[in-house]
Amino acid sequence: MTTTNKTGNTKSMLIVGGVIVAVALALFAYLMVYTTPTEVDERVKVIANTGDGCIVETLDGYAINIGPCDFEPNEYIIAPIDQKLKERAALMNPTN
Repeated sequence: MTTTNKTGNTKSMLIVGGVIVAVALALFAYLMVYTTPTEVDERVKVIANTGDGCIVETLDGYAINIGPCDFEPNEYIIAPIDQKLKERAALMNPTN
């Protein structure tokens, strides 16, 4: 009777552990897909050149920091823009 009870507990622990691992892997995969950047080269207007990098405005109105650059305000440049960043910004500001 004791061995049957231990076997049942072991099987239950393995099932619970398997479910936890499966959920953790699913969450990890979801986060990797959601946070991986999807960069597209876009024509943007430089708004400001700050110590933290250039702030540019995309043609659809999003202000994005593209990192260090040597451009002056009001210049148009081609820069890689993370499309997922724009999607998240649109979710935060639904008036656009």
